Amino acid sequence: MLLWPLLLLLTAAGVQSDWLSIDMPSYAYEGDEVVVKCSGERNNRISTLTYYKDGSLLATYHNLSSYTISNARPSDSGSYSCEANRKFFFVYKTEKTRSVWLTVQDLFPPPTLTIRPIEGSSVTVSCDTRLPWNRSDTQLHYSFFRDDHTLISNGSSSEFQIPAIGKGDSGYYWCEVATTSHSVSKQGQRSHVLVQRVPVSGVFLETQPQGGQALAGEPLVLVCSVAEGTGDIAFSWHREDTGEHLGRKQQRSQRAELEIPAVGESHMGRYYCTADNGHGLARSGALNVTVRAPASRPVLTLRVPGTRAVVGDVMELHCEAHRGSPPILYRFYYDDVFLGSRSATSGGGASFKLFLTAEHSGNYSCEADNGLGAQLSEAITLSVTEPPPKIRLINGPHRCEGLVQVEREGHWGTVCDDGWDTKDVAVVCRELGCGAAKHTPPGKLYPPLPEEDQPIFIQVALCNGTENTLAECEQVEMFDCEHSEDAGAVCEAFLPHFT
Repeated sequence: MLLWPLLLLLTAAGVQSDWLSIDMPSYAYEGDEVVVKCSGERNNRISTLTYYKDGSLLATYHNLSSYTISNARPSDSGSYSCEANRKFFFVYKTEKTRSVWLTVQDLFPPPTLTIRPIEGSSVTVSCDTRLPWNRSDTQLHYSFFRDDHTLISNGSSSEFQIPAIGKGDSGYYWCEVATTSHSVSKQGQRSHVLVQRVPVSGVFLETQPQGGQALAGEPLVLVCSVAEGTGDIAFSWHREDTGEHLGRKQQRSQRAELEIPAVGESHMGRYYCTADNGHGLARSGALNVTVRAPASRPVLTLRVPGTRAVVGDVMELHCEAHRGSPPILYRFYYDDVFLGSRSATSGGGASFKLFLTAEHSGNYSCEADNGLGAQLSEAITLSVTEPPPKIRLINGPHRCEGLVQVEREGHWGTVCDDGWDTKDVAVVCRELGCGAAKHTPPGKLYPPLPEEDQPIFIQVALCNGTENTLAECEQVEMFDCEHSEDAGAVCEAFLPHFT
């Protein structure tokens, strides 16, 4: 008799127990499939299985079945539980699970439509949204609409290009983003786009050839352009210095050209252009047009300090073309070897300086080039001679023996024999092109003695014997010497050989 009260107690209202369990995720994204599964310790004893959300009945099954949300939405968020009736001996008992909270998150927010103008009247319509980091590989399709028209349907790009937007493209734009299966689809808000004509601005005049420089007899193209401006634009060209109107063109373009078939000197002057699309006239800055002429054949002039070119002189080569538009580049040549170049920016020719050696005898020429064809001058032949000697031996039997004299500023003077030795004589012999030094005789052995008023230039010569000229040696200027103390020198003489 005690069994029946116990059974009645067990068949009372169901309570949460561990006999029945619920299995489901706590988080999901919209569009996901969510499976809610309840099971007991002995599933074969379950007669009915009921699923609840927020306490409301969802579904009842007469066997062990799971409840499936095939396309989850944020509205499916809530508290889920299930209840089972199971057979216990000869009665049925109700078991309940604990509640599990499910949160269904947005896969992506509603898209926003942005329209970004691009240079050249091109417009990019962008449909922007974002995916969560753990669903970043989800494929999305994009559709674009204007008013009642579909512009792009189910495209893979989030951008739509309008190559050249016009007034007819005004209207309400919006976009739609959907997953590949269209399980999730969202529209953005409509955005009104009003296309307005842009006034012209940034008017600019340029030429072809560039820089406003034309060659006489050749065509010149005046190019007028605007940085901004839409619709039909009227272009007009003018001379600022004469007030002359040159021409007019109207076209749906931001650039127009006017050609002068053959320019001459009369076309030199200041030019400008204007542009107008009905929203106000705009003007360019003035451009100076010059007509260039090629350089004429240049004339080369050689200038040296004296009447003839001597070793050691600095020679000036002056090249000048008497006709031709500057700037002119002048190039200088010696026997076809390039020496250097100089530029004349305002006419008058150019000069190049050269330190002369004995090897600089030969033909010289120059070239004038202002970019319109190089012109070569006639060649000039130059002969470079050795300079007159700065030292000599006089009153001796030959030119390599005698009284030592040196030249300064056109006057000859003697050298005192103080400290005079074979090292000094060796330098004298080398400078005169004689043989080896032999003796250091006194100068009075080579009469007649110099006049008293003839100068003595050197008191002491401090040569080390390796110098090429006596002038290279250290010297002590004369302070106490007479001509009776003049120095002499004896060198081996190079005599000519006859065969």
